[in-house]
Amino acid sequence: MNTTEHYTFQLSDKVTRKAVTFKNRYGITLSGDLYLPKNAGNEKLAALAISGPFGAVKEQSSGLYANQMAERGFAVIAFDPSYTGESSGEPRNIASPDINTEDFSAAVDFLGLQNNVDRNKIGIIGICGFGGMALNATAIDKRIKAVATTSMYDMTRVISKGYNDIVTLEQRTKTLEDLNQQRWKDAETGEPEYPKSHLPEKLSGDEPQFVKEYYDYYKTPRGFHERSVNSTKGWRLTSAISFMNMPLLSYIKEISPRPMLLIAGENAHSKYFSEDIYKMATEPKELMIIPNAVHVDLYDKVDVIPFDKLDNFFKINLK
Repeated sequence: MNTTEHYTFQLSDKVTRKAVTFKNRYGITLSGDLYLPKNAGNEKLAALAISGPFGAVKEQSSGLYANQMAERGFAVIAFDPSYTGESSGEPRNIASPDINTEDFSAAVDFLGLQNNVDRNKIGIIGICGFGGMALNATAIDKRIKAVATTSMYDMTRVISKGYNDIVTLEQRTKTLEDLNQQRWKDAETGEPEYPKSHLPEKLSGDEPQFVKEYYDYYKTPRGFHERSVNSTKGWRLTSAISFMNMPLLSYIKEISPRPMLLIAGENAHSKYFSEDIYKMATEPKELMIIPNAVHVDLYDKVDVIPFDKLDNFFKINLK
């Protein structure tokens, strides 16, 4: 393993980490890290696939979660979604509600082929925008026995309707017209354009609170990673188009009778996504609100993220 590789957290001395690759149904090679408990012996393990946040890489939050859950006895893969990080796919830095949902199922494929994994005991965790993808994947992939999300975002809802659904039809139409004009430019250059402004390189102080929180994670040594979409140039402009046309969570009720755990910060700007999914979903379901926490606290604050709850949830439901 390359010892100079940059991770935003310390690997536990009770865990091993190994770089792996696997293909999704679209032929994209996904890059992941497989975390295993050192003391596992010969028993077959319950396993988890983890990805997110939206615009992050496996060396950030998903790896931190994998490290924690492997310490608690699970085989865990944290992976880079298609077109990002060390995963393949051209052009770089694009997202897709369909392909990113498929990425989770491909990770389940990978886990189910491991000799030390019990393929009847596989769950997934989605962080931020990959919370929505994780729920979507669980709805269609009945091999997934339990799903948990933290700081969940429904990316199709927020991109098409804005925060708190305030975008009007006129605004939506204008956005689509602009993105459609951008397609002419992208077609001419052969290279999809990046946004002029993503997260600022420096804060001016008058940004919305949640932008300051994202900055604090992605743009500072706390969470910065050179391959992270959000730490660098952002998503390509036209990435938004398919999200504006495809609701991710149409079949949320079909996760039942498998259990769902939704975890959100009390002060998170994104809390309403988890609350609304909780209302829409069918039992068994649980909504856990973390007192005083903001959205990005659940990315990396190990004293705030309820790992014991996650451990208990998956130990009970992956058996």
